[in-house]
Amino acid sequence: MEGKKVIILGSSRKNGNTTRIVDEISKDTGIDVIDLSDYNISYYDYESKNKEDDFLPLIRRILEQYDTLIFATPIYWYNMSGIMKVFFDRFSDLIRIEKETGRKLRGKKIGVISNSHDNEIEESFYIPFKKSADYLGMEYLGHAHFNANILNQTTKIELTFI
Repeated sequence: MEGKKVIILGSSRKNGNTTRIVDEISKDTGIDVIDLSDYNISYYDYESKNKEDDFLPLIRRILEQYDTLIFATPIYWYNMSGIMKVFFDRFSDLIRIEKETGRKLRGKKIGVISNSHDNEIEESFYIPFKKSADYLGMEYLGHAHFNANILNQTTKIELTFI
């Protein structure tokens, strides 16, 4: 598992720009991709009514198989996508009801791929990722933002933080 990486894709569109960027990166690097839209992951609730959905088995598998988690999300209303936010919110389960699984986050590395129709975005977009990494004992490697229009260019899509 040493050094094994995965891109966790949080897009609502199977053929959207973020998916196409991730597919290109995966093709060039061999990094595995997990598409959150393929799973039934419900919102976080304090009563843990949703603990039978796909989140816990998925996060266990991710933590067993990968050292580096790269979160890929389009930017919706200046934030990560809804599906990515729900996935992040469910990390609360790893603090409350699945503590042993949650401890496996410590020492993992994370990065972020974002996509919008802008060349640059506010650095504050990455705060939830950075703060979560810090709180959970993970190493934040960095991020890469892509303008959706890059898909019409011939330049190679690269991640400089891995």
